[in-house]
Amino acid sequence: MKDRDNPESSVDRREFVKLCMGAVALGTHGAAFSAADATARTYRRSLLVGPGGSPLRIAELMPGENYIFHYPYVTTPCFLLDLGEAVTREARLQTESGTTYTWRGGVGPSTSVVAFSAICAHKMTHPAKSVSFINYRHERVRFQDGKRRQQEGSHVIYCCSERSIYDARQGARVLGGPAKQPLAAIQLEYEAARDQLFAVGTYGGEMFNKFFAKFTSRLQLEYQTSDVTRFVAAETEVVPLDEYCATQVLC
Repeated sequence: MKDRDNPESSVDRREFVKLCMGAVALGTHGAAFSAADATARTYRRSLLVGPGGSPLRIAELMPGENYIFHYPYVTTPCFLLDLGEAVTREARLQTESGTTYTWRGGVGPSTSVVAFSAICAHKMTHPAKSVSFINYRHERVRFQDGKRRQQEGSHVIYCCSERSIYDARQGARVLGGPAKQPLAAIQLEYEAARDQLFAVGTYGGEMFNKFFAKFTSRLQLEYQTSDVTRFVAAETEVVPLDEYCATQVLC
């Protein structure tokens, strides 16, 4: 269930109402989640657009590239990734609190597009405009698994702050490092008829309350807003990570 660091906050009340709304049915090529997934939350349906404001086309995504958009809040960054291969296998995952949920794979014509919160589930490392210590690695990289054994793998999201590593093909399942749960998944809806991609909700273990509590002052300066918990509008812009932040740290 949702983390309740501040049960009296407006963020918690809004998200509790959303959680009680129940099941959501998504459009063509969109994976669905149901009320049985206790961690599923619906937010405003937001069209993903390119830097020019036109609807983002999946064909414009380069497989292996790191893309950033903000959802469900204007200050919460997310990864949009084309994994370059069909991702159809479901993954049964668990939050740190023990709640289980099912990640249902990719969307789009090739079911290769996925999205996750870019807030690390350990100490909330995230892409900032100055630097990013967390990024997607399409190529094979070396890492230590949960038993500190050396492993190699590709299609992973790697946080270089504390060496948490997540499998993007398995719903951001934790492969190694201190993180206690997967990255929260962003629920995508793909409308084939118009070739448009929407963010419509989240599922998994959100970190938003802790994120706002820890980083509000910096977020206010970085995003030039006094309301860091403002929801995104009907559109949210997608940009390559190397254009969004000045420096990427790889490990």
